[in-house]
Amino acid sequence: MIGRISGILLQKEPPTVLVDVNGVGYEIEAPLSVFYELPHSGEKVTLITHHLVREDAQILYGFLKESHRQLFRNLLKVSGIGAKSALAILSVMTASEFAAAIHHGDVAGLVKIPGIGKKTAERLIVEMRDRLDDAVFTAAAGTAPSGMPLSAEKEAVSALVALGYKAAEAERMVKKVAKDGQNAETLIRLALQQQGKKG
Repeated sequence: MIGRISGILLQKEPPTVLVDVNGVGYEIEAPLSVFYELPHSGEKVTLITHHLVREDAQILYGFLKESHRQLFRNLLKVSGIGAKSALAILSVMTASEFAAAIHHGDVAGLVKIPGIGKKTAERLIVEMRDRLDDAVFTAAAGTAPSGMPLSAEKEAVSALVALGYKAAEAERMVKKVAKDGQNAETLIRLALQQQGKKG
């Protein structure tokens, strides 16, 4: 199994990263949080990977931290959570935000993630309580429940992706209209209005 990829970053188009390793290009799917920290194209990059083998495909998922790969693997063990949902969770929440949502039983925060309904959110809370690292939980325990673990910008991007926009395009749309103090609903409305003017 492939557990680590190190090479030259050729391309980064969410959710896919293309890394050249001695002339072989590896396509790796990654959460949006990874893209914020990737180097420029042409530079060296190392990703910790999870190699998923299915009957119809072999897929690599990439992360910058071992703790994020472990969280991804634990999410896959939850009934009803596939790789796509696990990536969505890691795209819109940091590990500590997710741990806080689980610790505080924040169903309302979890259902804001694309593809996560109320029943799945409740299942996540029950099943992930035993699987999250103690250190992560200790940090989360000191975090007051915000009721909105996602930042307004992240939530707006997530909602636009759910509407069918590509992640990179959704991020550009939100950044173009974002100002301090705006909630996600306002950002989504302004982003769609701006897009409508272009059309």
